Amino acid sequence: MADTTAEKPAHLEPSQLGTKQYWDALYTNELTNHAANPADEGTVWFDDSDAEAKMVSFLDELEEEGQHEHGGLLSLDRATAAVLDLGCGNGSMLFALRDDGWQGRLLGVDYSEKSVALARRVAEARRRGGARIAGEDIEFRVWDVLGGSIDDVLASQPKTETEATQPHTQTTDTNTARPDAGWDLVLDKGTFDAISLSDERDAHGRRICEGYGARVLQLLRPGGVFLVTSCNWTEAELKGWFEADKEKGVNGNSSTSGMVLRQIGRVAYPSFSFGGVKGQTISTLCFVKEVTA
Repeated sequence: MADTTAEKPAHLEPSQLGTKQYWDALYTNELTNHAANPADEGTVWFDDSDAEAKMVSFLDELEEEGQHEHGGLLSLDRATAAVLDLGCGNGSMLFALRDDGWQGRLLGVDYSEKSVALARRVAEARRRGGARIAGEDIEFRVWDVLGGSIDDVLASQPKTETEATQPHTQTTDTNTARPDAGWDLVLDKGTFDAISLSDERDAHGRRICEGYGARVLQLLRPGGVFLVTSCNWTEAELKGWFEADKEKGVNGNSSTSGMVLRQIGRVAYPSFSFGGVKGQTISTLCFVKEVTA
């Protein structure tokens, strides 16, 4: 059961990094660079901390521990696990997973059309270059984690880009109605950081980052894993954002009542001490979705 004593952190001051315009401009530049030099695949976030490799290594260990260390709750199998990368950027995290032998469905989503265009071009360039990764079997799609229809990314079969951008209508696909619907693994490498820097508000007047944890819960299947990496939040603060009282839901969102994210692990990074306080430059925590109702 989640530790309900975790406190929700204070909000960050908004900045340009929380705007779609910023990311569109950045990925427009990276598209230009990639066109001039296909070896330039763009920014790998937190590369200076080797976060991507450490996240992959952590997932390998978690998959090996699996049922033994976590009471049979986890359903993480590299042969079949369906993986969703929120804010995929250039797709590097999913390429790393495929290269590491994760064979299930991999989908990267981003609200920046330029980001998705870059990820697709990198995948195609890798394929043409004879890389071991057949990039065409990794999906990339324009989708807003806070505003997009959940059904659009929980469909039992991959949708085409045209289908994914059409207004949502009722379909005969019943995947989202199943108790086990959702992704086995949801990844976030810096996306919550960017969302936390947005000054946008939801229909209730709250900063939009308030609704992020609830969306993650909706995207995960029971026993699914959420792995999040941040440079803006400490481990204690991430725990405060993503663990919740089961009666109130994540950050008071009643739509997630009866569901919790419970921390089950962390990635260790080199630490530093300053003024008698020990810390890390980035934090990675792992949570599992539990249904308590």
